[in-house]
Amino acid sequence: MGTTPRPSFRALLTRLTVLATAAAAALAAPTATAAPSQAAACNGYVGLTFDDGPSGNTTALLNALRHNGLRATMFNQGQYAAANPSLVRAQVAAGMWIGNHSYTHPHLTRLSQAQIDSELSRTQQAIANAGGGTPKLFRPPYGETNATVKSVAARHGLTEIIWHVDSQDWNGASTEAIVQAAARLTNGQIILLHDWSANTLAAIPRIAQGLTARGLCAGTISPQTGRAVAPG
Repeated sequence: MGTTPRPSFRALLTRLTVLATAAAAALAAPTATAAPSQAAACNGYVGLTFDDGPSGNTTALLNALRHNGLRATMFNQGQYAAANPSLVRAQVAAGMWIGNHSYTHPHLTRLSQAQIDSELSRTQQAIANAGGGTPKLFRPPYGETNATVKSVAARHGLTEIIWHVDSQDWNGASTEAIVQAAARLTNGQIILLHDWSANTLAAIPRIAQGLTARGLCAGTISPQTGRAVAPG
């Protein structure tokens, strides 16, 4: 009397083993089902573009973009690409696309055809030499263009890309204002941002959240249409 029969003790051990196995399976289950929920549906694509790099801010920018699942087109200045080839390679390694933003960022519409050609051709070479490939996209500094600029760009196989939304980060826009600018993007549209802006860097997580909430994803820019499309 007062003692637990041995068969009941063995049964208890068996029950504990079964419970432990079930608990382990339950812990493993979320890992198996997490992938589908992480793959958000893309109902449209927008183009995030960053001008004037690479710079001392590029590494932090790339980290922020990758951490938030974003890809972007980096319109690099040739002089900076030539001086910082490792950062150009880092842009490519982070999954970004590289565009031509002239060599010294001049007002191209005030230059001769030969000078414009030099600005674009030297940048093509600097980016290629740095490991960034041969750009297919070109953004004229200040968005200033004319028939001569377009003609020279076309001769280098470049499609001129301006923007649909200006974040105004170059003009001291606050992080909140930059986030709100990105919120205006619609399918296929492109936003102007800058590699060196601290407020833009701070806005990246909220830009990512806002796009996801609207079913938009960061895409590449088509050289054929000049609009954002699904990455190929």
